[in-house]
Amino acid sequence: MQKKITIVNDISGFGRCSVTVALPILSAMGISCGIVPTAILSNHTEYPDYSMLDFTPYMNEYLSKWKKLNLEFDGIYTGFLGSKEQIQIILDMMAQFSFSNRIVDPVMGDHGVIYDSYTEEMCEGMRKLVAQATLITPNVTELCILTNHAYHEDIAISEIENMCQSLASDGPARIVVTGIEKNDTIGNAIYDYGKFEVIYTKKVLPLRPGTGDVFASIVAGSSLHNTNLKDAVQTASDFIRTCLETSKEMDIPINDGVCFEEHLRMLTNLSI
Repeated sequence: MQKKITIVNDISGFGRCSVTVALPILSAMGISCGIVPTAILSNHTEYPDYSMLDFTPYMNEYLSKWKKLNLEFDGIYTGFLGSKEQIQIILDMMAQFSFSNRIVDPVMGDHGVIYDSYTEEMCEGMRKLVAQATLITPNVTELCILTNHAYHEDIAISEIENMCQSLASDGPARIVVTGIEKNDTIGNAIYDYGKFEVIYTKKVLPLRPGTGDVFASIVAGSSLHNTNLKDAVQTASDFIRTCLETSKEMDIPINDGVCFEEHLRMLTNLSI
């Protein structure tokens, strides 16, 4: 039977990120998608101006109709959550629906900085949400926030492994830590039921918004297809590198994100 997933994320009308990335990627992987918006933006926030509608007041009624229709999904995949109320709504949703795969991309910060929208109360809420996940995809900054570990730029691989072990002891058994920079490479740490390793790929500059969404979407889809986690991470890394090279060749503006549309065929055989 065809796999089905719920994407809980913001919708940006322009700029490749969040739902506008996740929907085509998961569809290419042969997965049927339902969408729960957390916010609706004219364009993503890396542009100098944007408008945003907070969808929090509408989410409970929205989801009540899904429950009334007895909709069922194999998985849930969460991204940007804009308030502590949204985090609680998703926790309630996980309790009401039977999701065998619960993938959380804890969008909280980057480069050692917590996003302005995140209060300590929201950080604590995200820790509760992560504890209910089967797989999470934090970057190094987010891993530090989740484990109350002091961030520093030269963070050691052993520290990352210890943080993964700490999270897994009371939460997700599978963790992928993104954005580990080392010279001209970028690495992803994989913690899979106690086994830990890091795989590196060539860094392609300039870095662009939306790469995290591309990565997490491929890993989420692979999880529904029961793909080996290391293979999923390698596929996502190779796909992003190829797309970044194409984006550079086509002179795509940086804020327009990753030109992934040219290479979706790389993902169409992953559901086999």
